[in-house]
Amino acid sequence: MVAPPWAVLALAWLATLTLLSKLINLGHRRQKELPPGPKPWPIIGNLNLVGSNPHQSFHLLSKKYGEIMQLKFGSFPVVVASSPEMAKQFLKTHGKTFASRPATAAGKYTSYNFCDMTWAPYGPYWRQARKIYLNELFSPKQLDTYEYIRVEELHALISRLYALSGKEVAIREHLARFMLTNVSRMALGDKYFSESKSDSSVKLDELREMVDEWFLLNGVFNIGDWIPWLSFLDLQGYVKRMKALYRKLDKFHNYVIDDHKARRAGDKDFVAKDVVDVVLKLADDPNLQVKLTSDCVKGLIQLSLSFQQGISFHELPLKPRLSFFIFPISEPASAYRDLHDPIAAASVVLEFSVAAVIITHPIDAVDLIIACIDRACRWDCQDPSD
Repeated sequence: MVAPPWAVLALAWLATLTLLSKLINLGHRRQKELPPGPKPWPIIGNLNLVGSNPHQSFHLLSKKYGEIMQLKFGSFPVVVASSPEMAKQFLKTHGKTFASRPATAAGKYTSYNFCDMTWAPYGPYWRQARKIYLNELFSPKQLDTYEYIRVEELHALISRLYALSGKEVAIREHLARFMLTNVSRMALGDKYFSESKSDSSVKLDELREMVDEWFLLNGVFNIGDWIPWLSFLDLQGYVKRMKALYRKLDKFHNYVIDDHKARRAGDKDFVAKDVVDVVLKLADDPNLQVKLTSDCVKGLIQLSLSFQQGISFHELPLKPRLSFFIFPISEPASAYRDLHDPIAAASVVLEFSVAAVIITHPIDAVDLIIACIDRACRWDCQDPSD
């Protein structure tokens, strides 16, 4: 059977277009001078080279390909910077170019559809949210109003540890509880949790589990984010966990917000006392560039609550962190003598050293969290020295 002339002509044109497309793409790749990197496999790209600890995998690959390399994760090209100099290029020199965030399942399901500052794309809302954190939620003046909370929680921490004198104590667990109760009271106001389950609160352990799960799911390597046509399978089960966490967080946030609104309605001379009050007040402001929706309000509150895990205790020297705990509250002078760090000694009575570092510099914590999130390139860029 002889093919009709039109079919032969169509095949010839198709072959010509395919060849031209390959030549054009090859020319673009050469022209852009892409960073070195391993050859990707079909479909999965270089995902086979990423282990359970991606940062360790990237470190090993950087020894072979250098401080900047290109990988391919499924359908997406990814550039990895593995030195302070290269990180500066992405975060500072070309900060606006790489200021946006990729659209991930974590941003959709755990951050109220990209409404918190962690996963929000760069634009008017992101800039407004950061301005709110800087000037409204955690300004020096606002932080001063939370001092009584820090003092109360510090005294409670010292009392619990002093009651355990002579016993082995898991300090990390007590510090984690201290940070959770401290920051949640600053963000939410009253203690919306209890040691035992009640109708109007969650257990302290449940609240901690929700925050821990939020951090874990915002840092996992979800295959569906990189191979979108496989996302519906949820091969690792992460999306199922994200949806379950969303339901828990949303129920908790709804209760907190409704309680704050009820208190505002019953007080004509109401004064904002915590993060939720300030955010709800801003949501009613008609002069905001971007109107704060219900999801925006919850997203801002969620990131504020997440500060309690934002910085590791391991960043501080061990001795100033622990030495005050061996003294009862009635003997601060003895604690002063034992604390050799003058910064910690100056703040040990009213501002426990760990709390002072983290709570009096919350925007640093925000910037640290934001800097650790994947960046999305908004447009092409080149080294200004070229």
